[in-house]
Amino acid sequence: MIALGCWAILLAAACQRAAPPPPDAVASIGDSEVRYAEFERYVARTVGDPGGVLGSDVLSELFDQFLDERLLERLAADRGLLRSSAEPGQGRQAIDALLEKDLRQQPGDAEIARYYQEHRRDFARPERVRLRQILTASRKAAEEARSQIVAGTPFEEVARRLSRGPRADGGGVQGELARSDLPPTFADLIFSLKPGEVSPVVPAEYGFHLFQVIEREPAEVVPLAAARGEILGRLRQQRADQLLRSLVQDARSHYDVKVYERNLPFAYQGSYSHAQKAR
Repeated sequence: MIALGCWAILLAAACQRAAPPPPDAVASIGDSEVRYAEFERYVARTVGDPGGVLGSDVLSELFDQFLDERLLERLAADRGLLRSSAEPGQGRQAIDALLEKDLRQQPGDAEIARYYQEHRRDFARPERVRLRQILTASRKAAEEARSQIVAGTPFEEVARRLSRGPRADGGGVQGELARSDLPPTFADLIFSLKPGEVSPVVPAEYGFHLFQVIEREPAEVVPLAAARGEILGRLRQQRADQLLRSLVQDARSHYDVKVYERNLPFAYQGSYSHAQKAR
């Protein structure tokens, strides 16, 4: 009787053991299994065609992000911010829904002013020039272009007809450039030009240049009023990043996540691995 009782206990325990996950299941969140095909769709949405085989380190990071999004979807649904029956793949909607309430309040003037003072160097602008250029294939064509400009034809008109360089159809305007934006071989010459002055012909490996400085902008620190929009964007992004990290931590501690590392076709090294959790 004792022997039969022991066998009965052993059989009952064996029956209660969890069956192994199906081969295409790569994780579980609570009692819901996550299929590898879902991760493949996530990778396609996130990185598109990577143009090669992604390494295990990159795939592990993407898999962690994928699971984090799935957890945030579950968290948003449990908080009534998404339909509880929402299909997987609504990570962006879930994140927006979770962040919306806390980001509704804009940073105040005092916070913006404090950020400006603490990051004043970020708003320093070096001396800049607004520049036009003409690029020709031969020195003869460049000299002809310069002769026409010296004779009174507007630089932009000559650029439209003779330049082979970028933005020729817009009169050769290159925009506002600092010294660091220019090739070193051109920078000193260009920054020595006065507004309206045309450079001599400048040879390069790929053709011949003419430059004209439209106007110069001195080095300056952007004032607070002009920097306000950029600071507001930075502060909102900082707040969103901090809140998102907190939400992910909350979701990870709230939901039971298991990764079936043997079912993944790469060597998983992410933060959901058994080795990482044991640390």
